[in-house]
Amino acid sequence: MTQLHPLSLLALSLATAAHAAPEAKRTTSARAVAAANAAGTIEPTPNAFVAASAMLPFVDGQIYHVLTAPETVTDILLQPGETLGSVAAGDTARWVIGDTTSGSGADKRAHVLVKPIGPGLATNLVITTDRRTYHVTLTSAAGPAMSAIAWTYPQDTMLALKRATDAAAAATPAAPALDMDQLHFDYAITGDKVAWRPLRAFDDGKQTYIELPAGLGTTDAPPLFVVGATGAAELVNFRLRGRYYVVDRLFDVAEMRLGTKRQQVVRITRGTTRRGRAV
Repeated sequence: MTQLHPLSLLALSLATAAHAAPEAKRTTSARAVAAANAAGTIEPTPNAFVAASAMLPFVDGQIYHVLTAPETVTDILLQPGETLGSVAAGDTARWVIGDTTSGSGADKRAHVLVKPIGPGLATNLVITTDRRTYHVTLTSAAGPAMSAIAWTYPQDTMLALKRATDAAAAATPAAPALDMDQLHFDYAITGDKVAWRPLRAFDDGKQTYIELPAGLGTTDAPPLFVVGATGAAELVNFRLRGRYYVVDRLFDVAEMRLGTKRQQVVRITRGTTRRGRAV
């Protein structure tokens, strides 16, 4: 039997440790990547479909899972007016990927069309445009496929609303001073403890005022929904005056909502003694 010199044993031990350290580090990194991808992937859910098309809110950096099937084309629709730059796929040998357009002028719309050659496949797409970058995961199975996927763009909606409210505010004469004797502060604020949670809400019998924390940027302000008696929520217009939402109506219940996968929600409820008299 060959006896290893102590120095040889030490060298072998150091070499083994040096090899194991990068492998352990890579395993830890791989787990972190897998966890981040899983947490950042939006799956199609039943309430995401309008007719047969999935309609999901766009969030920069999210991954969108698209289910496909052999012999079926799935249509990935971009925003009207958005110009397609490039489409890069991880696997171009077993996936047929093309693009086309529909409409014209401001309504012209780019489409990315995908079709797998068989079941049990998976790859990713990176779609770049003149406005944003989409990250998509494609999987194929013998079952049903998504016919189409498109997005809504909450940030664009909020920016358009802000421009409209700023324009309206610029064209509106200065509001008269509030009569403190006519103000009602009987509003309860409940829900998530978030940075944009309102400090208070009140009304003057005609308009509702919602005070936001100082220093909150207007781009961080979430949309406001009025909740009806049936529980249905309706997006309501408001003006930003400093750090106040000004709503040209009264309501019994409203919610400020932000986020997609796990929404942050703050509820604003008017006092029960005056419920049912919203205008």
